[in-house]
Amino acid sequence: MADHPAKARLLAERAHLLARLEELGADMTRFFETSVDSNADDEHDPEGQTIAYERAQLAAITEQTRAHLAEVDAALDRVETGIYGICEVCGEPIPTGRLEARPTARACVTH
Repeated sequence: MADHPAKARLLAERAHLLARLEELGADMTRFFETSVDSNADDEHDPEGQTIAYERAQLAAITEQTRAHLAEVDAALDRVETGIYGICEVCGEPIPTGRLEARPTARACVTH
């Protein structure tokens, strides 16, 4: 099968997400390394945000990035199997504009 026009875009997005996950992992490592010897008072931090909140925020961003990577991988699988751009609900083609805006779309706008 010839390369689908969306494949290059999806592969570029996948590479970006993998690099972002690596950065987030490094950020988390640095965060833990700097807070290990800290005597910070999580509950009464005068700066506003607590260490626990910052850690939860970083973990949430990491999870969102992983979820988006899974969506990209699923879209790449659909490209390989020839069903990319077909609505999973009604079986009709997903409009090009929707796929340009959201290349991982599984369904048309109606569904």
